[in-house]
Amino acid sequence: MSATLAYALGVLVLVVGIALSVALHELGHMLPAKAFGVKVPEYFIGFGPRLWSFHRGGTEYGVKAVWLGGYVRLLGMLPPARPGRPDKPGGMVAEAREESLAELGPDEQHRAFYRLSVPRKLVVMAGGILTNLVLGVLLLAVALGVVGQPGYTATVATVSACVSSDIDAGAGCTATDPVSPARAAGLEPGDRLLTWAGAPLTSWADVQAAILANGTGPSEVVVERGGQRLTLTVTAVEVERTVHDEAGQPVTGEDGTVLTHPRPYAGLSPALGTVRVPAGEVAGQVASAVGQTLRAIITIPAGLYHAVLAGLGAEERSPEGLISLVGMGRIAGEVSAAGAGTGRVPFSARLYSMLSLLGSLNLALFAFNLVPLLPLDGGHVAGACWEGLRRTWARATGRPDPGYADTARMLPVGQVVFGLLILMAVLLIWVDLVAPL
Repeated sequence: MSATLAYALGVLVLVVGIALSVALHELGHMLPAKAFGVKVPEYFIGFGPRLWSFHRGGTEYGVKAVWLGGYVRLLGMLPPARPGRPDKPGGMVAEAREESLAELGPDEQHRAFYRLSVPRKLVVMAGGILTNLVLGVLLLAVALGVVGQPGYTATVATVSACVSSDIDAGAGCTATDPVSPARAAGLEPGDRLLTWAGAPLTSWADVQAAILANGTGPSEVVVERGGQRLTLTVTAVEVERTVHDEAGQPVTGEDGTVLTHPRPYAGLSPALGTVRVPAGEVAGQVASAVGQTLRAIITIPAGLYHAVLAGLGAEERSPEGLISLVGMGRIAGEVSAAGAGTGRVPFSARLYSMLSLLGSLNLALFAFNLVPLLPLDGGHVAGACWEGLRRTWARATGRPDPGYADTARMLPVGQVVFGLLILMAVLLIWVDLVAPL
């Protein structure tokens, strides 16, 4: 497969992933709403012109042309105006109320969303939010615990022909250089190292530790080759290796010379692949990802400020900063195209990156919809919570029922929030075009 085709395939996978994530989010709203009797006339994947649809159970299900979202229509989201507090005729709030209730007939008023009890409203509105949380957690858990993180594995990529005079500099072999221990033992590229002197191996770090622990003595090494297990004997030799610091940079002495230390050397290099995270660590890493996403939502203004500065060339773009769907699409394309046709980047590593990207997207949708402002789901959740608090307080103090929370009054704020979201999206797309990650 060509790199161009692989890039396009990666973008397509992301678009389909977004469509499915949003579709399941809206399904999380629709299923409890229909179960509680709310009238749901439409459920669509995508926006724009209708491509295909069908009717069932009073709901039109279908697909529209632009697969960057979706929606479900719940009738009666906004309550009628309270007696004595009429809306401004022809105003935005009055028109929104009318539109919200227009398709409910006289005998269907009980099917309006606003008539649900507070617990049921919370179930309906939280259903979509929690769906994205569950999807994000599952995708990340599969990426970490089933596919594994990209890393160097216990599979042999290359076997050195000799023990050269300067291994770290990649010096070539000479006639006087001895054969490398791995070559002498009969190891071959593609061998999967299972144990080294009895120590089980799952990653290249395990191999390095086993070689270091056994020094220059003979070590029995069990490998898998062509579906069969072989036992070979490797006798490492001691060579001088460069000392590196935590950042991977060579360490120099006071006189400026690079420091070295003696280490056992076998003459192997690892293959790039994926290493599964131990089951006991997956939950902690996923929880950390959820926490980081929630913190990122809190710091959106600061993140947008730094993204704009990066777009203006005033600072470097942070890889942990905000990103638009355009930027995510570019990353998905590059992930898919990495090593296409060469095998340098294995499919498992690309699959991990794609699953992580979709998992992070779902966590972002979860966290973003927690913001207690319309038009986000969190705004409706906040309205239901306020209604519940008012009614609980009224019962506790013997006062009359205050009625439904009038979320329609928050529509002007919702319009401002919507405008800010559009502005943020445009700014991030611009940043992703001029200062891509």
